[in-house]
Amino acid sequence: MRFIHTADWQLGKPFGGFDAETRNALTEARFDAIDAVGKAAAAHNAQHVLVAGDVFDTEGPDERTIVQALARMERYACKWWLLPGNHDFARNGGLWDRVRKRAGGRVAVLASHDPVEMEDGVWLLPAPLLHRHMVDDPTAAWDDMETPGARLRIGLAHGSIRDFGTSGEAPNLIAPDRARRARLDYLALGDWHGHLGVDDRTWYSGTPETDRFQRDEPGHCLQVELAEGAAPRVTPVRTGRYQWLARSWTVSDAAGFRAECDRLLGDCTPSDTLLRLNLAGLVPLADRVSMIGHIEDDLRHLLRHLEIRDGDLVARPSEDDLAALDAEGMLGRAAAILKERAEAGGSESALARRALERLFVEIARQGA
Repeated sequence: MRFIHTADWQLGKPFGGFDAETRNALTEARFDAIDAVGKAAAAHNAQHVLVAGDVFDTEGPDERTIVQALARMERYACKWWLLPGNHDFARNGGLWDRVRKRAGGRVAVLASHDPVEMEDGVWLLPAPLLHRHMVDDPTAAWDDMETPGARLRIGLAHGSIRDFGTSGEAPNLIAPDRARRARLDYLALGDWHGHLGVDDRTWYSGTPETDRFQRDEPGHCLQVELAEGAAPRVTPVRTGRYQWLARSWTVSDAAGFRAECDRLLGDCTPSDTLLRLNLAGLVPLADRVSMIGHIEDDLRHLLRHLEIRDGDLVARPSEDDLAALDAEGMLGRAAAILKERAEAGGSESALARRALERLFVEIARQGA
């Protein structure tokens, strides 16, 4: 038995805070990820795709989002099993009734807790979320759930495993040993956006297209192979296009900054990379100007998106700046002492010089 495990498509995600061109690209990439999952199913001869919740970003997507999603799925010969998650939970007269009306025979909506025989002797136990936040474990009923003639039992759920630091207080909690308790051959989970093995039979697939700066890796789905009495064989398959990178660089000059840029660009596909960059350091004024120019004239145009935080990148004062340092009261007295010690030489001279530079920066900030 082979199938693809995926989750957290979140179709219709608005991507607020980005420019219109980037929003459109990220929106389209989420639909393209459906094609990537379908192609993975075909390449691995998988007849089923299990989507473990959050197919849509909200319980009220526009009609175009639904139509586009179903049209992409219908391109492939596999069967798509869609589970409501916390973003697109099931309710009467809601989203999933709209999906059913438009879906063809290759798409099945799992809006109830009733087990489904996917193939002869292969039972799927779904745990759809009926509310955004559920207090009880949505998979608890599986322990006593009957699946006549089962040779394989597969669980499909959306939520958090209890030992992820939640101390039992987060909603939609799932017991970490549910696969053992419910005699499952595999438990396909959604909600965690990176692929993760909880144990040999319990896996999060992650999102097929990354949508945040929390992790470097692109999106994946999981190709799963099951056999009676054997542990699952789970293989991650890349499906995502974009990488969302977060970097923090402490630099001392423009040359060091350009070297970091070259390393970054050499390790990624720039046009498919979103970067959040924190810059820190004390650099000569001319170097700071050069660095900002490189960011605005080159780096920003090479990347899909660039977010810069440079509040801690400050220009080192010149000798004339320090000589003209003029502050009143205690700050003025501190500056005079530091100047005297810096000029005196000795073991404390270098430290006094750095402290004087820092004082200059802070006084300049207050003045600004």
